[in-house]
Amino acid sequence: MTDEEHRPQAAAVFDALGAAYEKAFADSEAHRRSLEWLLGRLTPGSRVLDVGSGTGRPTAAILAEAGHDVLGIDVSPVMVDLAARQVPAASFRRADIRDTPLEDGSFDAVCVYFSLLQMDRHEQAEVVRRLARALKPGGHLVLATVPLDVEGVEGLFMGQPVRVTSFAAPDLTGLVHGAGLEVLDREELLFTPAHPDAVPEPHVFLHCRRRFAAPDA
Repeated sequence: MTDEEHRPQAAAVFDALGAAYEKAFADSEAHRRSLEWLLGRLTPGSRVLDVGSGTGRPTAAILAEAGHDVLGIDVSPVMVDLAARQVPAASFRRADIRDTPLEDGSFDAVCVYFSLLQMDRHEQAEVVRRLARALKPGGHLVLATVPLDVEGVEGLFMGQPVRVTSFAAPDLTGLVHGAGLEVLDREELLFTPAHPDAVPEPHVFLHCRRRFAAPDA
């Protein structure tokens, strides 16, 4: 297979969208409230992992401007290039979180904003478990997604073909609890991206903390 054939579908989608994705979601006040929630709980110079970092804005930019040590990872080389140019105070790496080595207890916080939707349910659950382990005990994880009970649904996102899998909100909460996280706060809303092909979509933001004791086996 060629490198093009090996690329995850998400990489092709977000390579095509580029800066248009940032513009479409720039007006998400819920995203900014989520970041404010996290900033209020971080100590100076915290180490933060941004999963699916996109163009670097707003997540990595806001966290880096606040003085935190931010590592963003994304499967899209176009997004990684944009982020590196737009947010030089953070570090960015082209990688797939599903096979990226993560050291246990190595981050103070993890951000996962809408970056799980093109993984299957088993992969999403495993990624959340690994991210929870990568947090220091008492560290925080913020996760946002589209809370729908769908699996492998084909559709269009901003004109790009996508295959989407997600969980209904109660099942998502169960998933994070099973990973050793407690939900401290949540917000659910409808949001319409600023794009001519966009329609209103439900969003949920979960604000979580790694429990100090490991979950029961």
